[in-house]
Amino acid sequence: MEHAGVSFPDPYEPHGVRMLYDGEEVNLSPAEEEAATFFASMDPDGMHLGNPKTAPIFQKNFFADFRDGLSKPHKKLIKRFEKCDFGPIRRHLNEQKIIKKAITDEEKQRNKDARNVTMFKFGYALVDGHIEKVGNYNMEPPGAFRGRGEHPKMGKLKQRVAPEQVSLNVSECARVPPCAVPGHAWGELRHDPQVQWLCQWKENINNQVKYMQLAAMSSFKGKSDRSKYNKAALLCDNIDLIRASYKKKLKAKGSEVRQLATAMWVIDRLALRVGGEKDTDEEADTVGCCSLRVEHLHFDPNEEGGDNQEIELEFLGKDSMLFKQTIDFGAAMYNENNGMGSQVYENLFKFCRKKKPSEQVFDSLTPTTLNAHLKEIMEGLTAKVFRTYNASKTLQDELSKTEQLSSWRSLTAAEKVVEYNNANREVAILCNHQRSVSKAQETQLDNIGKKLETLKNQKKMLKKFLKQLNAGSTKGIVVKENEKKVVEKANEAVERAKRMKNEARTNEEKIAATEADEKAKQQKRDAAQLKFNQAHLWDKIPSKEQVAKRIQMWNTKISKVELDLKHKDDNKEVSLGTSKINYMDPRISVAWCKRNEVPIEKIFSKTLRDKFNWAMAVPPDWEFNGEVGKQG
Repeated sequence: MEHAGVSFPDPYEPHGVRMLYDGEEVNLSPAEEEAATFFASMDPDGMHLGNPKTAPIFQKNFFADFRDGLSKPHKKLIKRFEKCDFGPIRRHLNEQKIIKKAITDEEKQRNKDARNVTMFKFGYALVDGHIEKVGNYNMEPPGAFRGRGEHPKMGKLKQRVAPEQVSLNVSECARVPPCAVPGHAWGELRHDPQVQWLCQWKENINNQVKYMQLAAMSSFKGKSDRSKYNKAALLCDNIDLIRASYKKKLKAKGSEVRQLATAMWVIDRLALRVGGEKDTDEEADTVGCCSLRVEHLHFDPNEEGGDNQEIELEFLGKDSMLFKQTIDFGAAMYNENNGMGSQVYENLFKFCRKKKPSEQVFDSLTPTTLNAHLKEIMEGLTAKVFRTYNASKTLQDELSKTEQLSSWRSLTAAEKVVEYNNANREVAILCNHQRSVSKAQETQLDNIGKKLETLKNQKKMLKKFLKQLNAGSTKGIVVKENEKKVVEKANEAVERAKRMKNEARTNEEKIAATEADEKAKQQKRDAAQLKFNQAHLWDKIPSKEQVAKRIQMWNTKISKVELDLKHKDDNKEVSLGTSKINYMDPRISVAWCKRNEVPIEKIFSKTLRDKFNWAMAVPPDWEFNGEVGKQG
């Protein structure tokens, strides 16, 4: 194995803008200024500083690390965060963003060429005589740690990683890559053919080892992915025996056996991760099956009483994503075919009885015990294999249901993709793959909603036109305004802004060029909006046939936008990509596309098509089953 090592970020260049403390300027050293700039670069209204829950955590952690890096005189001076004013640095950074927007096409090309030079140098490795793409070859730059959710360490300063902290893994016969940072050398050289990492180092926030590895589309990763899905497919032939085994133990007299069986049911049917104990002062308080506490289970959340068997599960899952679902253990889906949902409810109720909210539900069970038991059942079986099996099986079953509908053959490719995404969403919900709704998503949904409203109003107007024409009158029928002048004016503004960019030399000229460019873009948007607003009109009075034909066209447009809006709204809080990347066997999707004549591009992005190129040759009738698992 031979490679060029890892690419390090450029050293910090001081900008000289001073922060204020208690209204007075403070002349910081370059290292101190860099730390202050990390905080100033954060959006004060963003998800970290703009959130009343996370802002105090972020500010406290940042200020503690910031003070640790100050010189003695500055540490004596700067004692309270409330007196710090990073506004001057923030304004400077915002100004620099505006200046960077004034970049010319030639400068853009030079920057792209520079990135390509780095990519071709560090982005490929020679493994067993084959060229393989490297994944994360850029070393993560220093900055303020953000984390997810209410991570207890958000705001702490990520230190710059030096080459001396990096271990390289290359073949004994390979050339050792020179260190690209002047005056530095690699920390350690290894020749270990048993591992797949190329470089490794330890980061300072969570004290975790980070790796530079081959890219997702490399042949090594492809083989690993294929093996993972084949292992999950083995469960198709073994799942009935496994379920029968743990169901028998759900009524066992011994608490340990009953807890183990109940945990197995929860992992299998609710797709929870195993979980483990965490130091919540050092890590986010994320929870899995084994680490569930009594406070995470709310029995009969709606206070219905009687024989109600609902439990609301509420806790932070992986990446601090909230898991909040009300499970009706008495429902048919958990009890039919001897599903034993009611027995599981009874067990959980007993496990929580007479315990404090902070105590463990499964107090006799540890992740080690559970994982050891899973491996006894089937070689290589883990909770993740269960999740992969359930995700793949759910996708295949949901797609099969839609394909059996009598109306299926009459659906368009776009409508079939919507049905695929509905099946994908069921998997994402099962695995609790959520995402936060961004401002961009909200804006996009709002824009689609306005577009739909405009189209419907245009259709109403067209119907009025047709009524008038059928009555032999042209009264009230409007024609298009002249769009050419508006479009030409917008194009002229774009060209003018482009000239200003090319001629700008000083920062003031660049800022003026950026402002002109923003105004020109707005003019282009206004021109496009004008064209859209009168797209249903003609340059002269139309005939009845023309209006009737356009009404049909607008019916199609409205249906398409309604479909798009529903799809985006349904999936705004669900991450469809996570299950596609990690849990659903890609061969199911490829076979479905071939069977239904849906272009694979509609389902998989280019990145996923490259990652799963090993799956592209399956026939249309391919199925996720036990026979696949036997292929190893």
